[in-house]
Amino acid sequence: MRPMNPPRETLHRCLLVLLLMLGSGVAAAEEALVAALREIAIPLGAPPDLSPLIERIAPARVVLLGEASHGTSEFYSLRAEISRDLIAEHGFRFIAVEGDWNALYRLNRYVKGYDQDAASAREIMRTFERWPTWMWANEETAALIEWLKTHNAKLPPEQRVGFYGIDVYGKADALRELPASMAALDAEEAEWLREQYAPFDALLEDTRAYVRRLQRGDEGLGGNARAVVERLQEQRDHLAIDAAEYLHLKQMAWVVKNAEKHYGGMAGRGPESWNTRVDHFYQTLERLLAFYGADAKGIVWAHNTHVGDARATDMARRQRRNIGQLAREGLGPEQVAAVGFGTERGRVLAGRAWEAPMERMSAPPAAPGSIEAAMRAAGDGEDLLFLFDDAIPAPLRQRHGHRAIGVVYQPEREVPGNYVPTVLPRRYDAFVFINETEALTPIPSP
Repeated sequence: MRPMNPPRETLHRCLLVLLLMLGSGVAAAEEALVAALREIAIPLGAPPDLSPLIERIAPARVVLLGEASHGTSEFYSLRAEISRDLIAEHGFRFIAVEGDWNALYRLNRYVKGYDQDAASAREIMRTFERWPTWMWANEETAALIEWLKTHNAKLPPEQRVGFYGIDVYGKADALRELPASMAALDAEEAEWLREQYAPFDALLEDTRAYVRRLQRGDEGLGGNARAVVERLQEQRDHLAIDAAEYLHLKQMAWVVKNAEKHYGGMAGRGPESWNTRVDHFYQTLERLLAFYGADAKGIVWAHNTHVGDARATDMARRQRRNIGQLAREGLGPEQVAAVGFGTERGRVLAGRAWEAPMERMSAPPAAPGSIEAAMRAAGDGEDLLFLFDDAIPAPLRQRHGHRAIGVVYQPEREVPGNYVPTVLPRRYDAFVFINETEALTPIPSP
């Protein structure tokens, strides 16, 4: 017998009931998340009291300080405050940031008192050319650099704190500066370097054109870049330079080599390009730890996407790793403290496309169901600190959307692309939530 079709009104009623059931389930899950966050939240206060956080992270050998965007003032100023305490009170020896080695090495020389020509950090920052300049040419970072210079002036040279860039970009600067630096040491070696790097000259101004060549199947110039790294390792005993100068030469060669590999990875669709870059981050961190000594302790500033363990996000499914994961695996989780930073709404510096003009944008209220929306509700608009341990409420062990804003940002298209599925306590050891944030104060180039 042919089954009877239910009346249309019955179908509508069933659909409505189903939607209400789903809605109530979502609402219940959000309420459970808010309650779990409220249970462990520590109000930061105004001015913020960071002492519980410092107490938690200071024993680590490496402290990773994140940010939800590269253009938010509070993330930079709070990381600076934390870094000052770790350096002055707990013996941390360097800060390594998500920036170019060559450009930021000028700041390293400045804070250590080796650059007598620069009058201020701002003067150096005005020379930064690679987009986005505001990431490190800003008043918040300048204030930290001046503090570092003053702090170092009271110390003997071998105890001074360093400031470095760990990114794979800045290839053009390294290509130019490495042969020039070598010329003062060994004219013959400098000429050999120029010959190896000469084929790169035409690529300095148009990286995208080079990537397109690789996509068409061109072999690329990776062999030359590898040869330079190997040659510098072989020549170490013949170069009359100290360990700091040799680290600088070697790191420039690694930047060129790994940038070549990074751009080569862009020709494919897999994770190679991303992973080459984060491997360079971690390898640079390892070199800095080795340079400062077996017991040295260091601080890393980078985006949450890099410092929060990738295994606690959907990055793992895409076979992407990051420095947070690599540090925990390489040094041991007890030697690493990862701190995330986030906001529910505010202002931010970004561009609407790569190399687009810098804009002061408004980040809209966080998406419903996200970690940030729940934190706002948990604190009734207060700034909060969360310290994670084994006794984590069950709702926090679930995946929730976690906001991430890049240097390229289109606020009107934020959902869902700017939210990373995350198990927060597995990703970080602590989290700093600023309810409403302001944009960085950039230092413009001439």
